Order: sequence, then C-alpha cells, then structure tokens
Amino acid sequence: MIRFAFALFLTATPALADAPTGAIRPLPRPGEAVETETKTVVSTRGVAPKERPEPTGRVLGPEVSERRPLPRPEGWIAPVLGTPTLAGHQPKPRPPAATEQLTAVRVIRGPLAREALQAQPRPKHIDRLVKEQATLTEVKFRKKGSVCGINSVKGQAISSFGRPGNGCGVANPVQVTSVQGVSLSTSATMDCGTAKALDRWVQKGLKPAVGKKGGGVKQIKVVAHYACRNRNNAKSGRLSEHAKGRAIDIAGVTLRDGTYVSVLKGWGSKSWAKALRVMHKAACGPFGTVLGPNANRYHRDHFHFDTARYRSGSYCR
Repeated sequence: MIRFAFALFLTATPALADAPTGAIRPLPRPGEAVETETKTVVSTRGVAPKERPEPTGRVLGPEVSERRPLPRPEGWIAPVLGTPTLAGHQPKPRPPAATEQLTAVRVIRGPLAREALQAQPRPKHIDRLVKEQATLTEVKFRKKGSVCGINSVKGQAISSFGRPGNGCGVANPVQVTSVQGVSLSTSATMDCGTAKALDRWVQKGLKPAVGKKGGGVKQIKVVAHYACRNRNNAKSGRLSEHAKGRAIDIAGVTLRDGTYVSVLKGWGSKSWAKALRVMHKAACGPFGTVLGPNANRYHRDHFHFDTARYRSGSYCR
C-alpha cells in the first residue's frame, strides 16, 4: 500500500513542475469572442487644465462681474424685505414700531478727541450750577419797568424838581427800586448817572463779593438817598451830593436765606470783613467818592457812594 502511494507521487511531480506561475485565464468556449482589455496611461505633465464653464447666475464677491441674470419664474415680483412674493399677493408693510433706525458712530482719535469730548452735552448738575452762577453775575433783564436806558435798573422816571445846579434839586430824576435783580429796601431818588454807577457796582462788586453765601444777595439796605442838606448834616457849609441826587448811603445787605450783613458789625468780623472790604474797594471807580468805616465817625455804620468827579480821580477812604 505504501509502495503504491509513493509511485503515484513520483508520476505527478513533473506535472506540478510545469504548472504556470500566474493566474490561468479560462479558455473560451466554442463560438465566443475573446475580449481584450487595453489600459492607456496618459501623463498630465505639461497639459493645461480645462477651463471651468462660466456660471449663468450673479457672482457675489469683492469683484462682481457682469453676468446674465437667471430667468425669473412666472409671476415673480420685486422682493420686499428680502422675501420674493407671487403676483396677486401684496406684502404686509412693516409696522412703524419695527422701523430700524441706524445711528452712525464715529470714533475720533488724536487732537480732535478733546474737542469731541467738549461737544458732548453737559451733565444736568453742571447746567444747574451754571444757571445759579448766572443769577449771581450776568442776567438778562426785560425792558419793561427799566429806567435810564438800562434793562437791569428798574424804577420809574419822575419830573425834575428844585433848582438843579444852584441848590437842592435834581434834573430828570428817577426813583430806583432794584438793580441787577437786587431790590432796594426803599425806592431811592437819584439822577441816571448815579443809577448807572450803582448798577455797575452791584454787578461787578457786590455780587462777586458775596458769591453764593446765603444763596446770594437779595436786598440792599438803603439809609439815605436824595435829601436837601449840607455835608454830614452840618448847619452850614457846602451842600451834600445827596442834595443833588448824586449819592446813596448803604448800611448793609440781606441774603436770600435771611442773613443780614451790616457794615457796622461786619466790618470787623471774621465772617464778613473781607467781603465788605471787597465791596468798598469795587465802588472806587464807578463812584467818585467812596467813604466807609475807616473814613470818619460819620460813616462807621454805612457806605457813602456819590458820583462827584474830581480832577485827581476818585476819592476813596
């Protein structure tokens, strides 16, 4: 049995040695044609690529080339709010509340930035302070009730009286009730030159001296204006400027909070001494004669202002 198997192996060995190394294609059957597959390898080096066909729609981008628009469907109308609608259907209008408002914002840098900041609206408290300061310094007054051609001087004009130039009396006098929005404790009779000087003193001297203390000045305490008398109420001597309507005596001022500042008590006090001296000094210029507590015993309790003119200038003590 073993010998028979060994002999069979020897007879099959030459057939295996002649076997093909590749895959054996099956032989065609009778009557069938043989299909031959041929592969062609083409190199792409040096061959220009084919151009892409141009699109028929609109091209969006940084450079928009002219293209023929695509045909629109039948019944198409212009889009409203970006949504096309069909013919026969009207678009609903956007409600007024939904209207978009665009605000352009410009960023400024460099030297113009400071000017841009200054152009911004001021806070309300700044406007309030400016308004308060205006009430203490510069205020626009109406013409109604004004005298001497100055809106800030209120009162009424009266007829001339006495013997102006030769004795007691005033030509074209006025009775002043307030100046620069500050009332007088009593109407004061004077000529327009004195009224104008008083107006300048209140604006440039009195109001700045008091400032915002007590809410500002409300009233001036007037203790003398026109009076037919001699200087210092003497029995003889020269006529006082009061007799000519050129003088006014002021004993103090009342503030808006009710505080009364008197020349007599305030001149030597720590609270009002500086302010009263500023008032006194500011009158020297608008008025020709300015007398205060340091002048003499007759003026220790008031300021005397008159518009007498001297060749050497104003006389202030």
